[in-house]
Amino acid sequence: SKGYGFITEDGSSEDHFVHISGLIDEIREGDVVEFELQQGKKGLNAVNVKVVD
Repeated sequence: SKGYGFITEDGSSEDHFVHISGLIDEIREGDVVEFELQQGKKGLNAVNVKVVD
């Protein structure tokens, strides 16, 4: 509902910023997703985020 959030990579404590424009699927907290990382102005951003079935 904020238009952005953070994804924690499996096996890591590192969070990646994700903007709503980087989503392919609608996601909810706790969903398992796959994504690509793209360099943004303030670091790496998660893009092409989609839910893993």
